[in-house]
Amino acid sequence: MKISRRAMVGTSVGVAAAAFGGLTAWRNRNIPSTNRTMALVADPDSILDLPEGFSYRIVARTGSTMTDGLLRPGRPDGMACFAMPGREDMVILTSNHEIPTWESKSAFGEDDRLLDLYEGEFYGTRPDTGRPYHGGVTITHFNLATGHVERDFLALAGTKINCAGGATPWGSWLSCEETTDVGNKPHGFVFEVPALADGPVDPVPLKAMGRFSHEACAVDPASGMVYMTEDDDEDCFYRFIPDVPGRLADGGTLQALVLSDIPHADTSNGSRPTLVEGKAYAARWITLDDVEAPEADLARRAQAAGAAMFKRGEGIAYGHRPGGAQGDIFFTCTSGGRAGVGQVFRYAPDETGDGGTLTLFFESPGAGTMEYCDNLAVAPWGDLIVCEDGVGDQYLRGVTPEGRIYDFARNAHDENSEFCGACFAPDGKTMFVNIQEPGITLAITGPWETLRA
Repeated sequence: MKISRRAMVGTSVGVAAAAFGGLTAWRNRNIPSTNRTMALVADPDSILDLPEGFSYRIVARTGSTMTDGLLRPGRPDGMACFAMPGREDMVILTSNHEIPTWESKSAFGEDDRLLDLYEGEFYGTRPDTGRPYHGGVTITHFNLATGHVERDFLALAGTKINCAGGATPWGSWLSCEETTDVGNKPHGFVFEVPALADGPVDPVPLKAMGRFSHEACAVDPASGMVYMTEDDDEDCFYRFIPDVPGRLADGGTLQALVLSDIPHADTSNGSRPTLVEGKAYAARWITLDDVEAPEADLARRAQAAGAAMFKRGEGIAYGHRPGGAQGDIFFTCTSGGRAGVGQVFRYAPDETGDGGTLTLFFESPGAGTMEYCDNLAVAPWGDLIVCEDGVGDQYLRGVTPEGRIYDFARNAHDENSEFCGACFAPDGKTMFVNIQEPGITLAITGPWETLRA
């Protein structure tokens, strides 16, 4: 997601209060779903409406005290779920916290009073105060059998606007900074956090993966390549080829996607439609240089060399092709499409890894079908589960392999904030998701087989 669309950057309290009142009225407008779908049962607790037979537990809330003594940070965003070795009843959740400079919902409390409790290093500090930026990653050990958190702690700190990211096949979380701001050092990098970390990790930026407004990552387990989205109005789709698969810190090569027959393509289908839904377009990759981009101009330089332009790349996930060992990369563009409310793309690597095809898998015709698709996950049964970050009612939408859309859940909370971080437990029986405001992590269970009936 992009902070500037929803957050207030002004410093005047009066102006901010007026803006908040107008924004709330605008966001709360109701956009009826146009999807033919199962009925959602109204939640008496006004948190989450789900289909009959499904239920949820609250895993965590912003502001609760974690086992390391710090507060659970606000604005939970991208998330992944890992198995706990030797514990079938336990999973590990890694969660980003997309906290900008002006946001106070940090792990350290009011005026950073709990700062001394953090035993790790900070990546960056603010030039004006010398205090750390409040973005980062938490790790939560959740017992599936009891529904209780057994341990949670801050694992990465001093980063800024940690939006989404991605899980790796070797058991780590890639946390993305969605900014290219410069504090006492440049931001706009990817950081790796092992899921089995026992405490704070060293905040090492993976600079070879590029400096830009990183949104999310997905690893192709067959090749070890990392595919990345960028959240900007005119961004690129990237891949990182590590020198040593599974060891991203050892360096590698960053590339941007080009449509072979349509150089400099505008994939947004805005004023001049370019891509036909369902058609596969041949693609190739160009290698980028000066990837630490001190001028934050990586996308501009890539597009000048022929790279395709995307409209606010967001969530990304890897999914196996039915009946085969090869997989595809699915990603969303939240403002793409002629209606400007979202697209879902599918990139299919070829066997050599040199090229592949890009397909516009789905383009939303209007907000009632899907509005501002953001994070996404591939469900165990093959559907995509897409988090909305819209201006009306917020839904978790399902997308079948045939392109049919259905509503799985609706945010019933008064704040009507976005869904983030949808992911499944390794056994496929529990789905976890965040509601960014007021900051709630939920565990959803139920008869998943009914979604494919």
